[in-house]
Amino acid sequence: MKNASTHPVSARGPVDHEVRDQVVAAATEHFSRYGYEKTTVSDLAKAIGFSKAYIYKFFESKQAIGEMICANCLREIEAEVRVAIAETDLPPEKLRRMFKAITQASLRLFTQDRKLYEIAASAATERWQVVQTYEEHIQKMLEEILLAGRQTGDFERKTPLDETALAIYLVMRPYLNPLLLQHSYGFNPEAPMHLSSLVLRSLSP
Repeated sequence: MKNASTHPVSARGPVDHEVRDQVVAAATEHFSRYGYEKTTVSDLAKAIGFSKAYIYKFFESKQAIGEMICANCLREIEAEVRVAIAETDLPPEKLRRMFKAITQASLRLFTQDRKLYEIAASAATERWQVVQTYEEHIQKMLEEILLAGRQTGDFERKTPLDETALAIYLVMRPYLNPLLLQHSYGFNPEAPMHLSSLVLRSLSP
């Protein structure tokens, strides 16, 4: 598996500038405490002792700050999924582990930090670029697993690869999209096992 590429965000100024990190840290704390919608750029400026105008030198809007935080969360989930997949060489088991890891990571975000979860919900509703990139990465991982399974003879080869990957992604989507996750919450933790088993049966050659 290839390493995950970065999730693009709309930001200004030097990428590694410490002020950017201070803004993100302050925003994460404020969003966790008060929620994304109720926090303003003025609140963040006051918290870190800078003017609002100075913050705008690094982020063009509050959404850009939210995108950075959302990107960090999604990057962590993606990394967990990649680690889980890398623990086995067997394509069917990779797929099972992917279902399980992505569900557990998404549920943790949903249950442990509901204020930050609001950012993810806003990102999904407004289709922020970081969300689109994350979904593309997940589908790419699926394609890589499917291709490996076809090469080992574990998976059928008749259905176009991209079509198969998309279909499986749609099965997984209720457990990785925050807007859908809230409606699927009651079916866990058995759901990933049942769904992955069903998908694997459909992939049999």
